[in-house]
Amino acid sequence: MEIQGYYLPDGLYYEENHFWVKEEDGLLVLGMDDFAQKMAGEIVYIQLPDEGKIIKAGKKFAKLESGKWLGKIFGPVNGELAAVNEELEENPGLINEDCYGKGWMFKIRPDDIGEMANLLHEPEEIEKWLLAEIEKYAEDK
Repeated sequence: MEIQGYYLPDGLYYEENHFWVKEEDGLLVLGMDDFAQKMAGEIVYIQLPDEGKIIKAGKKFAKLESGKWLGKIFGPVNGELAAVNEELEENPGLINEDCYGKGWMFKIRPDDIGEMANLLHEPEEIEKWLLAEIEKYAEDK
């Protein structure tokens, strides 16, 4: 779906810090959503923690930077870091170029796939959330 120029594909799960999640072969793929990458500007660095790192839902486990912003990446669920997108080490701009494809960041082996129910998934709730975020950030300017 497109909301005021921001593209959020249907079928994905979204968490409140603007990262998307999708289930793929028992793992959860995580990346930055279109709103966040546009707000951040050109991504110049992403921290790629070691595979095997324990991820806790709602807790910071990595960070990324753009020329004007330093951001934190929070665990969407409890689990273990199964893979990192090593291409981002050489080219973090892939996040800006293709945030839902080649710009994916991490794969997480969830402790309980049912925790995804805590993420935004229904189109109506996603639209309501994103419109509130757009309004919030417009007021911050």
